[in-house]
Amino acid sequence: MHIDSYDFGHIVIDGVSYSQDLLIWPGHIKKDWWRQESHLLQLPDIFEVLDADPQVLVVGKGQPGRMQVDSELAAYLKDKGIELVELPTRQAVQVINAQAGKRRLAAALHLTC
Repeated sequence: MHIDSYDFGHIVIDGVSYSQDLLIWPGHIKKDWWRQESHLLQLPDIFEVLDADPQVLVVGKGQPGRMQVDSELAAYLKDKGIELVELPTRQAVQVINAQAGKRRLAAALHLTC
């Protein structure tokens, strides 16, 4: 998987355009993904991803970084040995592209605010 481009509200992955938030894990892209609370990422929001046993969860917090990771989720990931990377989405995309194929990545990408 390669993220070709990202701009506010729009991302292109392997030539396919998406305009809604995405949940990504090896072999899957869940489009139109949303959270129980819009700008708070919680454990139930990413259960599907955790079944893929990722080594790293990259969270794209939106262009200005408004989405936050719940402290309980962060503690859960740490307990399971899953590295958490939280960045504004533009920087998260760079991390994903740099690490693709090197580690089992999952991502939760908020494309707007």
